[in-house]
Amino acid sequence: MAGAERPSPSPGEGSGRQAQVLCEDLQVVYPGEQGAKPVHALQDINLEVDEGQFISLIGPSGCGKSTLLRVLADLITPTGGTARINDHPPRTARLNREVGFVFQDAALLEWRRVLANVALPLELQGVPRAERQARARELIELVGLKGFERSYPRQLSGGMRQRAAIARAMSTSPKVMLMDEPFGALDQITRDRLNLELLELSQRQRMTVLFVTHSIREAVLLSDRVAVMSARPGRIIKLLEIDLPRPRTLESRETDAFERLARTGVHVLEEGFGVS
Repeated sequence: MAGAERPSPSPGEGSGRQAQVLCEDLQVVYPGEQGAKPVHALQDINLEVDEGQFISLIGPSGCGKSTLLRVLADLITPTGGTARINDHPPRTARLNREVGFVFQDAALLEWRRVLANVALPLELQGVPRAERQARARELIELVGLKGFERSYPRQLSGGMRQRAAIARAMSTSPKVMLMDEPFGALDQITRDRLNLELLELSQRQRMTVLFVTHSIREAVLLSDRVAVMSARPGRIIKLLEIDLPRPRTLESRETDAFERLARTGVHVLEEGFGVS
């Protein structure tokens, strides 16, 4: 894919409006261990995301989708290029609590109840107990877990654990939410239900979301745009505009427009793999 074209400019590119998330010629190279060759995880990533947009990242396993999120979360330092959130480096955005991160595993603390798990980021910020508990209760109700404040993670289903993780990530009111395949380990019925809840939540809260998934159909249902990535080294080979009307439901997947977009995504992925 060395000769692949740079994706078409995103909406707002060149308009003078500052993108909320900006990647320019971003590269990540992991050094080889014990004489092994370096691993080129990301190459020439260029992406602009405006406030309130929902962007899905999709591509073959190992193409760098999670690496890109970790650069934006200040968990990995890029080898080259730049990444900015609200015109800040990722480290400044992290310290300012402008970024929330939801992992594939909910990663809740098993010895803390749901209320204490959700309030944890505010506790680490030194927010007074009454204030942080009030905020946590508000978010627990928002994600549909009211009544489970005193439950331990082991007492929750997988979908409920992920809701608690989303509430925790939202506790500091981040401007950008990074979600690394948060529903990948769930059964299809639970995944569908959480897709609908995430659709409603992202629209109501006007969250800017970058969402990693392996499912083209999930990406089309949720997103304003889908960034299709090539096999390693990961590059964005196509930005698909998802022009389906909102609000969306599971029935949106049954329309001709949805099927057309899903087929387009499959074809672009095949091109990235070199499949004719």
